[in-house]
Amino acid sequence: MVYKIKDIVSYLEKIAPPSYQESYDNAQLITGNPHDTLKGVLCTLDATEAVVDEAISLGCNLIVAHHPIIFKGLKSLTGRNYVEKTVIKAIKNDIAIYAIHTNLDHVAHGVNKKICDVIGLKNTKILQPKKEILLKLVTFAPHEATEKVLKALFDAGAGKIGEYSSCSFLAEGIGTFTPSISANPNKGTPEAAHREPETRIEVLLPSYLERKVLHALREAHPYEEVAFFIQKLENENQEVGAGMIAELNEEMDEKEFLELLKLKMNLITIKHTHLLGKKVKKIAVCGGAGIFLLPDAKRAGADIFITSDVKYHEFFDAENQLVICDIGHYESEIYTKELLRNILSQKFTNIALYLTKVITNPITYL
Repeated sequence: MVYKIKDIVSYLEKIAPPSYQESYDNAQLITGNPHDTLKGVLCTLDATEAVVDEAISLGCNLIVAHHPIIFKGLKSLTGRNYVEKTVIKAIKNDIAIYAIHTNLDHVAHGVNKKICDVIGLKNTKILQPKKEILLKLVTFAPHEATEKVLKALFDAGAGKIGEYSSCSFLAEGIGTFTPSISANPNKGTPEAAHREPETRIEVLLPSYLERKVLHALREAHPYEEVAFFIQKLENENQEVGAGMIAELNEEMDEKEFLELLKLKMNLITIKHTHLLGKKVKKIAVCGGAGIFLLPDAKRAGADIFITSDVKYHEFFDAENQLVICDIGHYESEIYTKELLRNILSQKFTNIALYLTKVITNPITYL
């Protein structure tokens, strides 16, 4: 089967919807024509000139990167810095670059889950669930159409709460309406008041699916005019958010865990606060710069908080409640390229998928 670049983009945006990214982010197709025929995909943490060269040598015309090469708008493309040089080289060689950044951080099966899997942690949960990304849809259908409408809503992605699907609330009542002379009512007659036994249907849905769910509702509903309303909820979405809290299979000493962490994450060094001389069981994780989650890690009862880019004074904020481990930005997210390849291999079994061999870490250690 022949795929287009847009097929990869569409699939990844179902896995990690762009609406889940932070406001400062730029997770999207950054260079390239989405309608170009796909030749191969190179998965990487960073898109750099060397990675573009690698894509060219492999015959790939799509780079899927975690970090966007462009965060802010470019006012010129003269090759004066590494960002412009990378973009120019990609465009000249018809290489598309797609970034999937904080939206992939925020899904339950994303970057932080991968870190937990590499370390060997279990019972993973989102550390800081996102609010205001859930909607409640309320609509009304005649009794005989209720199941058809429900199925359409569920098929469109509504009614999922954690590990449960097809969730709804149903209540019976009487709907009243008077069709105009120009109406073509499914129930009742023009210019005559009508009462119809109806089912009130309530379902939850993620906000990014609103258009799709409403389209499904209108297609399945028998009425000429469909009554519904949408309400934005304050509820936390337990499947979407920053960081992750998880557990070790068994308690272990702090030093023993740090040695395990170095081994599993292939670390040269770990910057950490003073050890507290106690057993550890609950581990908080945030790939990349995650010290903003320290209060959440404390509330969750974490014994260890693994992240990166921690500033000097921020280490003091541990306050002997837990051990902060800064393992490095690159080191914390390097397994994201494997995550991306694994995600794509589940859908695209007959395309060339590569992991970059370029070490894009700008930091070295003696």
